[in-house]
Amino acid sequence: MAPRIVLVTRHSRLDDLITRFNTIEQARFYIQHLGADFADYEAEHRTYQQALKTADAALSVYARVQRLDRSFLPNFLFPPDAIVVVLGQDGLVANTLKYLRGQPVIGVNPDPARWDGMLLPYTADTLAGLLPELLAGHCTQRGVTFARVRLSDGQELLGVNDLFIGPRTHTSARYEIAWEGRHEAHSSSGVIVSTGLGSTGWFRSLLTGASGIAGESGDANFEQLRDHGFAWDAEHLYFTVREPFPSRQSRTELVFGKVQRGRPLRIVSQMAGYGVIFSDGIEADFLEFNAGMTAEIDIAEQRGCLVA
Repeated sequence: MAPRIVLVTRHSRLDDLITRFNTIEQARFYIQHLGADFADYEAEHRTYQQALKTADAALSVYARVQRLDRSFLPNFLFPPDAIVVVLGQDGLVANTLKYLRGQPVIGVNPDPARWDGMLLPYTADTLAGLLPELLAGHCTQRGVTFARVRLSDGQELLGVNDLFIGPRTHTSARYEIAWEGRHEAHSSSGVIVSTGLGSTGWFRSLLTGASGIAGESGDANFEQLRDHGFAWDAEHLYFTVREPFPSRQSRTELVFGKVQRGRPLRIVSQMAGYGVIFSDGIEADFLEFNAGMTAEIDIAEQRGCLVA
């Protein structure tokens, strides 16, 4: 028998629409009134519910299964010996890893025809055969490096995919950036610091956009990062500055680099009252980052573990 299994789930788009409009009929009227295909919302919901039913049945053979909606992740205490199964998308895997202390995570793709599933190597149908292998110690487990930001007032935040440092709204972020003995004042759309796990997500889109505007860089390492990212357990992070603006008071030379353990990236905010730092795309869970505050970004001691 396995220890406790925690099955992390998410709402479908249809669930969210029903929450917003109270009934499925009102949700259907709203979507169809906009000219969209409501059948796609229903098909996605049915597929997810079937995958949930299949996963729950397969896991229940080996242990008691506790379902956990993603909204309860920040307040849930995961048992140290729990096996955590995440019924995707990829973002849900990253969000879950942040609240664990080394418990193995199995990423399950509920709809392979719809989602790429970079972090979801399994389907609900494969769980029945996977659990005995995992319990017998025959499965490979991959370490995942996290990013950590620490503010000068002692507050900290972990990033599983990435950290965003910048403005709360669509305005310019003003700050001073320091890295590897260099420093300069910036006006930009913010800074992204990526882990290896997140390097094929937001970070990749930024590099793709940069290379598309500037043409091929000729830097083989840049092209490797853009096309393939870097290892999930790499002992380094990468940062890139979004839309740096050159002016009399701001420079644009220090916009990309590698952050290695013990050699942090430092950013001093010059934003009067609209600076924020959030991780993994969760804007509601943020640290205020306003004028005079210093952020130090380094590799976190805490690590994640994915069953591969």
